[in-house]
Amino acid sequence: MGRPWMSGLVRAQVEALHGSGARFALCVTGGGARAVSWLIGLPGASRSVLEIQIPYSPEALDAYLGHRVDNAVAPETAADMARTAYRRAQRLAQAGDTAAGIGCTAGIATDRPKRGEHRCHVAVCSGSGVTTYSLRFVKGLRDRDGEDDLVSRLVLRAAAEGVGAPSSVELALDYGDVLEVTLENAAVLVEALSRGCARSAAVTAAGRIFADRPVAGGVLAGSFDPLHAGHEGLAVTAARLLGQPVTFELSMTNVDKPALDLAEVRRRISQFAGKYDVVVTRATRFSDKARLFPGCTFVVGWDTAVRLVSPQYYEGDPSRMTRALNEIRSFECRFLVAGRAGPRRFHAPSEIEAPPGFESMFSPIPASDFRRDVSSTEIRVAAGSP
Repeated sequence: MGRPWMSGLVRAQVEALHGSGARFALCVTGGGARAVSWLIGLPGASRSVLEIQIPYSPEALDAYLGHRVDNAVAPETAADMARTAYRRAQRLAQAGDTAAGIGCTAGIATDRPKRGEHRCHVAVCSGSGVTTYSLRFVKGLRDRDGEDDLVSRLVLRAAAEGVGAPSSVELALDYGDVLEVTLENAAVLVEALSRGCARSAAVTAAGRIFADRPVAGGVLAGSFDPLHAGHEGLAVTAARLLGQPVTFELSMTNVDKPALDLAEVRRRISQFAGKYDVVVTRATRFSDKARLFPGCTFVVGWDTAVRLVSPQYYEGDPSRMTRALNEIRSFECRFLVAGRAGPRRFHAPSEIEAPPGFESMFSPIPASDFRRDVSSTEIRVAAGSP
């Protein structure tokens, strides 16, 4: 049943799901037929699949969710389907089993022209919250069978995420296809980053969380303990000079300090709520950040720029410094440098001595455009915090 057109990677993914030791319920409508066939077409399905529901008509979907659905092909509907499937999985699973619910709703190619976008939304709900995958297809590139294949692969990927199984299936997206991943809460964000399921997570000022969302323009990295007027003023000035938006970046890991725990990540990103977007990563060094944000300009202070161009911060090895700067440059990244007040005087960006050949990577922010003699450390000391 469906096995003749099951690729090796798809088969490996289904076998990983059946062998995960977790149990899940699945609900699909409008697409994802191949996922159903793949899941029950291999031996061992009863070890993982608790039930599969296909409420295809609007009335059937309303009955499954227990309320009227205004827009069947929407991320909110997929999330509701996943939550309902999760509740059913919890009731059907044995005590102690890891349970998950997957919901899929799609509007794909049919036997008549479709006006709107061809798209699907796949959500997975587990004990840590809901993750929703929203995919918009290049219209006309694939027939219904091709679009359903892609929807079904996304269902398997979501199921693997929900039960903690290894993910091996390839989505084979076209250049014009757009995949957006929305995380429900900070706990899911931290877990996804820690497990390597996401490389970054953007938290919008409105509180929505997107995994691996592209970032363009400037990136202002910091610990933001606390976020203060100096950070905010620097971001505003940099955005004006660059003519592009500036995104704040908080790394959960630091070379000299312990990794941030969930409570601390929540506390720090809460400072941005209602004001700015912030992207959370595990990128410790700027070479790591450059891989995540190619083409971006990193907005830094004088003290950070000094460390970037001083061999002593590379264990005294100038060749390591050169390799790091070359790697950053290979991703077409550069630095916009602000001055910094020291114990005795103000250090201007012009004091930075970039190694020969790397001078063009560092551009100054004149003190006449921006100067704030304040630091997070001073604020914490004044507040009596460590």
